[in-house]
Amino acid sequence: MQFKCSQCCTTYDVTPLRYKCDCGSPLTLQKNTSYPKKWHTSTTSLWRYRNTLPITPDTEIVTLGEGITPIIPLDVTDTSEHFVKLDYLCPTGSYKDRGASVLITYLKSLGVTEVVEDSSGNAGAAIAAYCARASIHCTIYCPTSTSESKLKQIAAYGAAIELIPGNRMATTEAVKQAAENICYASHNWHPVFLEGTKTIAYEIVDQFHGNVPSHIICPVGFGSIYLGLYIGFREMCNEGIIDSVPRLLGVQPETCCPIYRAYINKTDTITRMRQTGKTLAEGITAEIPIRGKMILEAIRDSNGAFTTVSDEEIKYGMTTLAGKGIYVEPTSAVVIKGYEKFQEQGIIRKNDTTVSILTGSGLKSSYGEF
Repeated sequence: MQFKCSQCCTTYDVTPLRYKCDCGSPLTLQKNTSYPKKWHTSTTSLWRYRNTLPITPDTEIVTLGEGITPIIPLDVTDTSEHFVKLDYLCPTGSYKDRGASVLITYLKSLGVTEVVEDSSGNAGAAIAAYCARASIHCTIYCPTSTSESKLKQIAAYGAAIELIPGNRMATTEAVKQAAENICYASHNWHPVFLEGTKTIAYEIVDQFHGNVPSHIICPVGFGSIYLGLYIGFREMCNEGIIDSVPRLLGVQPETCCPIYRAYINKTDTITRMRQTGKTLAEGITAEIPIRGKMILEAIRDSNGAFTTVSDEEIKYGMTTLAGKGIYVEPTSAVVIKGYEKFQEQGIIRKNDTTVSILTGSGLKSSYGEF
Protein backbone atom coordinates (compact mmCIF):
# COMPACT_ATOMS: atom_id res chain seq x y z
CA MET A 1 0.00 0.00 0.00
CA GLN A 2 1.25 3.48 -0.89
CA PHE A 3 0.18 7.10 -0.89
CA LYS A 4 -0.25 8.81 -4.26
CA CYS A 5 -0.51 12.53 -4.94
CA SER A 6 -3.86 13.52 -6.41
CA GLN A 7 -2.20 16.28 -8.43
CA CYS A 8 1.31 15.29 -9.60
CA CYS A 9 0.90 11.49 -9.11
CA THR A 10 4.09 11.14 -7.01
CA THR A 11 3.96 8.03 -4.82
CA TYR A 12 5.23 7.68 -1.25
CA ASP A 13 5.76 4.88 1.20
CA VAL A 14 3.37 5.07 4.13
CA THR A 15 4.98 6.75 7.15
CA PRO A 16 3.39 8.30 10.28
CA LEU A 17 4.36 11.89 9.43
CA ARG A 18 3.38 11.79 5.75
CA TYR A 19 -0.05 13.34 5.18
CA LYS A 20 0.45 15.40 2.00
CA CYS A 21 2.59 15.50 -1.12
CA ASP A 22 5.74 17.61 -1.24
CA CYS A 23 3.89 19.74 -3.80
CA GLY A 24 1.28 20.52 -1.13
CA SER A 25 -1.55 18.46 -2.62
CA PRO A 26 -3.59 15.81 -0.75
CA LEU A 27 -2.79 12.12 -1.06
CA THR A 28 -4.95 9.20 -2.08
CA LEU A 29 -4.58 5.61 -0.96
CA GLN A 30 -3.23 3.08 -3.46
CA LYS A 31 -4.27 -0.40 -2.38
CA ASN A 32 -5.31 -3.75 -3.72
CA THR A 33 -8.95 -3.13 -4.64
CA SER A 34 -9.81 -6.80 -5.07
CA TYR A 35 -11.32 -8.22 -1.90
CA PRO A 36 -13.76 -10.93 -0.78
CA LYS A 37 -17.35 -9.80 -1.24
CA LYS A 38 -18.50 -11.59 1.91
CA TRP A 39 -19.06 -9.36 4.93
CA HIS A 40 -18.51 -10.33 8.57
CA THR A 41 -22.26 -10.36 9.20
CA SER A 42 -21.92 -11.37 12.85
CA THR A 43 -20.08 -8.09 13.54
CA THR A 44 -22.39 -5.30 14.71
CA SER A 45 -20.16 -2.37 13.76
CA LEU A 46 -18.64 -0.94 10.60
CA TRP A 47 -15.93 -3.59 10.96
CA ARG A 48 -18.29 -6.06 9.28
CA TYR A 49 -16.80 -4.51 6.10
CA ARG A 50 -13.24 -5.10 7.26
CA ASN A 51 -12.40 -6.90 4.01
CA THR A 52 -12.67 -3.55 2.21
CA LEU A 53 -10.48 -1.60 4.65
CA PRO A 54 -6.68 -1.07 4.56
CA ILE A 55 -6.24 -2.99 7.80
CA THR A 56 -4.42 -6.32 7.88
CA PRO A 57 -6.28 -9.32 9.34
CA ASP A 58 -3.94 -9.58 12.34
CA THR A 59 -4.25 -5.90 13.33
CA GLU A 60 -5.95 -5.18 16.64
CA ILE A 61 -8.82 -2.80 15.90
CA VAL A 62 -9.73 0.29 17.94
CA THR A 63 -13.51 0.30 18.18
CA LEU A 64 -16.39 1.59 20.28
CA GLY A 65 -19.07 -0.19 18.24
CA GLU A 66 -19.44 2.58 15.64
CA GLY A 67 -21.63 2.22 12.57
CA ILE A 68 -24.67 0.08 11.68
CA THR A 69 -26.89 3.08 12.42
CA PRO A 70 -30.65 3.00 11.68
CA ILE A 71 -32.30 4.15 8.48
CA ILE A 72 -35.90 5.23 9.03
CA PRO A 73 -38.57 6.92 6.88
CA LEU A 74 -38.76 10.63 7.66
CA ASP A 75 -42.55 10.52 7.32
CA VAL A 76 -44.20 7.67 9.15
CA THR A 77 -46.05 6.22 6.18
CA ASP A 78 -45.84 3.03 4.17
CA THR A 79 -45.09 5.03 1.00
CA SER A 80 -42.27 7.25 2.28
CA GLU A 81 -39.71 8.21 -0.35
CA HIS A 82 -37.42 10.19 1.98
CA PHE A 83 -35.38 8.22 4.50
CA VAL A 84 -32.90 9.51 7.06
CA LYS A 85 -29.83 7.64 8.31
CA LEU A 86 -29.29 8.37 11.99
CA ASP A 87 -25.51 8.45 11.91
CA TYR A 88 -25.44 10.81 14.87
CA LEU A 89 -26.04 7.66 16.94
CA CYS A 90 -22.39 6.68 16.64
CA PRO A 91 -20.64 6.55 20.07
CA THR A 92 -19.41 10.16 20.29
CA GLY A 93 -22.51 11.59 18.64
CA SER A 94 -21.36 12.01 15.04
CA TYR A 95 -20.54 10.05 11.91
CA LYS A 96 -16.89 11.03 12.30
CA ASP A 97 -16.43 8.02 14.60
CA ARG A 98 -16.27 5.94 11.43
CA GLY A 99 -13.17 7.66 10.13
CA ALA A 100 -11.64 7.94 13.59
CA SER A 101 -11.97 4.21 14.31
CA VAL A 102 -10.27 3.18 11.07
CA LEU A 103 -7.62 5.93 11.13
CA ILE A 104 -6.58 5.42 14.77
CA THR A 105 -6.51 1.64 14.24
CA TYR A 106 -4.22 2.24 11.28
CA LEU A 107 -1.93 4.71 13.05
CA LYS A 108 -1.63 2.51 16.13
CA SER A 109 -0.53 -0.36 13.88
CA LEU A 110 2.31 1.92 12.69
CA GLY A 111 3.44 2.48 16.28
CA VAL A 112 2.10 6.05 16.61
CA THR A 113 1.87 7.23 20.25
CA GLU A 114 0.93 10.91 19.78
CA VAL A 115 -1.24 12.82 17.28
CA VAL A 116 -2.56 16.29 16.56
CA GLU A 117 -5.82 17.19 14.82
CA ASP A 118 -7.79 20.35 13.99
CA SER A 119 -11.55 20.47 14.25
CA SER A 120 -14.58 22.66 14.83
CA GLY A 121 -15.81 20.01 17.24
CA ASN A 122 -17.11 16.64 16.06
CA ALA A 123 -13.95 15.31 14.44
CA GLY A 124 -11.93 16.46 17.44
CA ALA A 125 -14.24 14.60 19.79
CA ALA A 126 -14.06 11.45 17.66
CA ILE A 127 -10.26 11.48 17.38
CA ALA A 128 -9.94 12.23 21.11
CA ALA A 129 -12.24 9.34 22.05
CA TYR A 130 -10.53 6.75 19.87
CA CYS A 131 -7.09 7.96 20.95
CA ALA A 132 -8.21 7.44 24.55
CA ARG A 133 -9.32 3.94 23.60
CA ALA A 134 -5.95 3.28 21.94
CA SER A 135 -3.84 4.95 24.69
CA ILE A 136 -2.54 7.52 22.21
CA HIS A 137 -1.90 11.08 23.42
CA CYS A 138 -3.65 13.73 21.32
CA THR A 139 -3.95 17.49 21.07
CA ILE A 140 -6.97 19.00 19.31
CA TYR A 141 -6.74 22.46 17.76
CA CYS A 142 -10.13 24.21 17.74
CA PRO A 143 -11.44 27.65 16.71
CA THR A 144 -12.33 29.84 19.69
CA SER A 145 -15.90 29.82 18.32
CA THR A 146 -16.27 26.05 18.92
CA SER A 147 -19.35 25.29 21.02
CA GLU A 148 -18.66 24.82 24.72
CA SER A 149 -20.38 21.42 24.79
CA LYS A 150 -18.02 20.05 22.13
CA LEU A 151 -14.95 21.41 23.93
CA LYS A 152 -16.11 19.76 27.16
CA GLN A 153 -16.54 16.47 25.35
CA ILE A 154 -13.04 16.63 23.84
CA ALA A 155 -11.53 17.48 27.23
CA ALA A 156 -13.44 14.66 28.92
CA TYR A 157 -11.55 12.11 26.80
CA GLY A 158 -8.28 13.46 28.17
CA ALA A 159 -7.16 15.33 25.05
CA ALA A 160 -5.27 18.61 25.25
CA ILE A 161 -7.03 21.54 23.57
CA GLU A 162 -5.43 24.46 21.73
CA LEU A 163 -7.90 27.28 21.03
CA ILE A 164 -7.05 29.32 17.94
CA PRO A 165 -8.43 32.84 17.32
CA GLY A 166 -10.01 33.47 13.93
CA ASN A 167 -12.00 31.25 11.61
CA ARG A 168 -11.75 27.56 10.73
CA MET A 169 -9.01 28.25 8.18
CA ALA A 170 -6.78 29.81 10.85
CA THR A 171 -7.06 26.66 12.96
CA THR A 172 -5.88 24.47 10.09
CA GLU A 173 -2.87 26.71 9.50
CA ALA A 174 -1.96 26.56 13.19
CA VAL A 175 -2.01 22.77 13.42
CA LYS A 176 0.25 22.37 10.39
CA GLN A 177 3.20 23.70 12.38
CA ALA A 178 2.76 20.99 15.02
CA ALA A 179 2.28 18.39 12.28
CA GLU A 180 5.87 18.85 11.14
CA ASN A 181 7.02 16.68 14.06
CA ILE A 182 3.87 14.94 15.31
CA CYS A 183 1.54 12.61 13.42
CA TYR A 184 -1.35 14.58 11.93
CA ALA A 185 -4.52 12.50 12.39
CA SER A 186 -6.48 14.75 10.06
CA HIS A 187 -10.04 13.93 9.03
CA ASN A 188 -9.49 16.16 5.99
CA TRP A 189 -5.93 15.35 4.89
CA HIS A 190 -5.42 11.71 5.83
CA PRO A 191 -6.82 9.35 3.15
CA VAL A 192 -7.37 6.52 5.64
CA PHE A 193 -10.08 8.59 7.37
CA LEU A 194 -12.14 8.37 4.17
CA GLU A 195 -11.85 4.58 4.34
CA GLY A 196 -13.94 4.79 7.49
CA THR A 197 -16.57 7.17 6.15
CA LYS A 198 -17.03 5.06 3.01
CA THR A 199 -18.65 2.37 5.17
CA ILE A 200 -21.84 4.48 5.20
CA ALA A 201 -22.29 3.53 1.54
CA TYR A 202 -21.84 -0.17 2.30
CA GLU A 203 -24.36 0.02 5.13
CA ILE A 204 -26.97 1.75 3.00
CA VAL A 205 -26.78 -0.98 0.36
CA ASP A 206 -26.91 -3.61 3.13
CA GLN A 207 -29.92 -1.98 4.76
CA PHE A 208 -31.73 -1.67 1.43
CA HIS A 209 -31.10 -5.40 0.79
CA GLY A 210 -28.73 -4.86 -2.13
CA ASN A 211 -30.72 -2.04 -3.72
CA VAL A 212 -29.36 1.46 -4.31
CA PRO A 213 -31.40 4.59 -3.48
CA SER A 214 -31.86 7.16 -6.24
CA HIS A 215 -30.20 9.94 -4.23
CA ILE A 216 -28.05 10.45 -1.14
CA ILE A 217 -28.05 13.89 0.53
CA CYS A 218 -25.42 15.05 3.01
CA PRO A 219 -24.00 18.24 4.53
CA VAL A 220 -20.67 19.21 2.93
CA GLY A 221 -17.81 21.34 4.22
CA PHE A 222 -14.42 19.82 3.50
CA GLY A 223 -16.25 16.81 2.07
CA SER A 224 -15.24 13.82 4.21
CA ILE A 225 -18.74 12.31 4.14
CA TYR A 226 -19.46 13.19 0.50
CA LEU A 227 -16.15 11.67 -0.64
CA GLY A 228 -16.58 8.67 1.64
CA LEU A 229 -19.97 7.96 0.06
CA TYR A 230 -18.47 8.30 -3.41
CA ILE A 231 -15.54 5.98 -2.64
CA GLY A 232 -17.82 3.35 -1.14
CA PHE A 233 -20.44 3.34 -3.89
CA ARG A 234 -17.79 3.50 -6.62
CA GLU A 235 -15.93 0.51 -5.10
CA MET A 236 -19.12 -1.55 -4.95
CA CYS A 237 -19.96 -0.61 -8.52
CA ASN A 238 -16.48 -1.59 -9.73
CA GLU A 239 -16.75 -4.92 -7.89
CA GLY A 240 -20.15 -5.68 -9.42
CA ILE A 241 -21.94 -5.55 -6.06
CA ILE A 242 -24.25 -2.77 -7.34
CA ASP A 243 -25.10 -1.61 -10.85
CA SER A 244 -24.71 2.15 -10.45
CA VAL A 245 -23.63 4.97 -8.14
CA PRO A 246 -26.57 6.99 -6.76
CA ARG A 247 -26.76 10.72 -7.33
CA LEU A 248 -24.76 12.37 -4.54
CA LEU A 249 -26.36 15.64 -3.45
CA GLY A 250 -24.52 18.10 -1.21
CA VAL A 251 -25.76 21.01 0.91
CA GLN A 252 -23.66 23.98 2.05
CA PRO A 253 -24.41 27.13 4.13
CA GLU A 254 -24.94 30.33 2.14
CA THR A 255 -22.20 32.13 4.06
CA CYS A 256 -19.50 29.70 2.90
CA CYS A 257 -20.28 27.61 -0.19
CA PRO A 258 -17.26 27.27 -2.52
CA ILE A 259 -18.31 23.85 -3.85
CA TYR A 260 -21.82 25.06 -4.67
CA ARG A 261 -20.33 28.07 -6.45
CA ALA A 262 -18.06 25.86 -8.57
CA TYR A 263 -21.00 23.53 -9.33
CA ILE A 264 -23.41 26.28 -10.34
CA ASN A 265 -20.76 28.08 -12.44
CA LYS A 266 -19.59 24.82 -14.03
CA THR A 267 -15.93 25.54 -13.31
CA ASP A 268 -13.10 22.98 -13.40
CA THR A 269 -11.68 24.06 -10.06
CA ILE A 270 -13.00 25.13 -6.68
CA THR A 271 -11.69 28.52 -5.61
CA ARG A 272 -11.52 29.89 -2.11
CA MET A 273 -14.62 31.65 -0.80
CA ARG A 274 -13.99 33.66 2.33
CA GLN A 275 -16.55 33.14 5.05
CA THR A 276 -18.70 36.27 5.09
CA GLY A 277 -20.37 35.76 8.44
CA LYS A 278 -21.34 33.33 11.15
CA THR A 279 -23.60 30.37 10.45
CA LEU A 280 -25.43 27.85 12.59
CA ALA A 281 -23.84 25.13 10.47
CA GLU A 282 -20.38 25.62 11.99
CA GLY A 283 -19.35 22.07 11.14
CA ILE A 284 -19.41 22.67 7.38
CA THR A 285 -17.72 26.04 6.98
CA ALA A 286 -14.74 25.37 4.73
CA GLU A 287 -13.44 28.26 2.66
CA ILE A 288 -11.75 25.88 0.24
CA PRO A 289 -11.96 22.08 0.42
CA ILE A 290 -8.63 20.28 0.41
CA ARG A 291 -9.81 17.60 -2.03
CA GLY A 292 -11.55 19.89 -4.49
CA LYS A 293 -10.49 17.95 -7.58
CA MET A 294 -11.87 14.70 -6.17
CA ILE A 295 -15.13 16.37 -5.11
CA LEU A 296 -15.72 17.69 -8.62
CA GLU A 297 -14.99 14.22 -9.99
CA ALA A 298 -17.55 12.73 -7.58
CA ILE A 299 -20.16 15.29 -8.65
CA ARG A 300 -19.59 14.54 -12.34
CA ASP A 301 -19.40 10.76 -12.00
CA SER A 302 -22.54 10.49 -9.85
CA ASN A 303 -24.46 13.16 -11.79
CA GLY A 304 -24.58 14.93 -8.45
CA ALA A 305 -25.76 18.39 -7.48
CA PHE A 306 -25.31 21.03 -4.78
CA THR A 307 -27.50 23.63 -3.13
CA THR A 308 -27.26 26.09 -0.24
CA VAL A 309 -29.36 26.98 2.81
CA SER A 310 -29.69 30.05 5.02
CA ASP A 311 -29.72 30.04 8.82
CA GLU A 312 -33.50 30.47 8.76
CA GLU A 313 -33.76 27.39 6.56
CA ILE A 314 -31.47 25.50 8.93
CA LYS A 315 -33.79 26.40 11.82
CA TYR A 316 -36.69 25.15 9.73
CA GLY A 317 -34.87 21.84 9.27
CA MET A 318 -34.17 21.52 12.99
CA THR A 319 -37.81 22.22 13.83
CA THR A 320 -39.06 19.77 11.20
CA LEU A 321 -36.82 16.97 12.47
CA ALA A 322 -37.56 17.67 16.13
CA GLY A 323 -41.27 17.47 15.31
CA LYS A 324 -40.65 13.92 14.12
CA GLY A 325 -38.69 12.93 17.24
CA ILE A 326 -35.23 13.54 15.78
CA TYR A 327 -32.83 15.92 17.58
CA VAL A 328 -29.78 16.92 15.55
CA GLU A 329 -27.24 19.73 15.47
CA PRO A 330 -27.73 22.53 12.91
CA THR A 331 -25.15 21.12 10.50
CA SER A 332 -27.27 17.97 10.11
CA ALA A 333 -30.48 19.92 9.62
CA VAL A 334 -29.34 21.46 6.32
CA VAL A 335 -30.53 18.32 4.51
CA ILE A 336 -34.24 19.04 5.11
CA LYS A 337 -34.50 22.27 3.14
CA GLY A 338 -31.88 20.85 0.79
CA TYR A 339 -34.24 17.97 -0.02
CA GLU A 340 -37.08 20.40 -0.77
CA LYS A 341 -34.87 22.55 -3.01
CA PHE A 342 -33.70 19.52 -4.99
CA GLN A 343 -37.37 18.62 -5.46
CA GLU A 344 -38.16 22.13 -6.67
CA GLN A 345 -35.29 21.92 -9.16
CA GLY A 346 -36.60 18.63 -10.55
CA ILE A 347 -33.51 16.72 -9.42
CA ILE A 348 -35.53 14.60 -6.99
CA ARG A 349 -38.70 13.40 -8.66
CA LYS A 350 -41.80 11.57 -7.52
CA ASN A 351 -41.16 7.94 -6.53
CA ASP A 352 -37.39 8.54 -6.21
CA THR A 353 -35.93 7.00 -3.06
CA THR A 354 -33.68 9.40 -1.17
CA VAL A 355 -31.54 8.88 1.93
CA SER A 356 -30.37 11.91 3.89
CA ILE A 357 -27.45 11.49 6.28
CA LEU A 358 -27.96 13.03 9.74
CA THR A 359 -24.41 13.60 10.89
CA GLY A 360 -24.36 15.03 14.43
CA SER A 361 -26.43 14.93 17.62
CA GLY A 362 -28.28 18.00 18.86
CA LEU A 363 -26.94 17.27 22.34
CA LYS A 364 -23.51 18.44 21.14
CA SER A 365 -24.51 21.99 20.16
CA SER A 366 -25.03 25.21 22.11
CA TYR A 367 -27.38 27.02 19.75
CA GLY A 368 -30.08 27.87 22.27
CA GLU A 369 -33.71 28.26 21.27
CA PHE A 370 -34.72 27.63 17.68
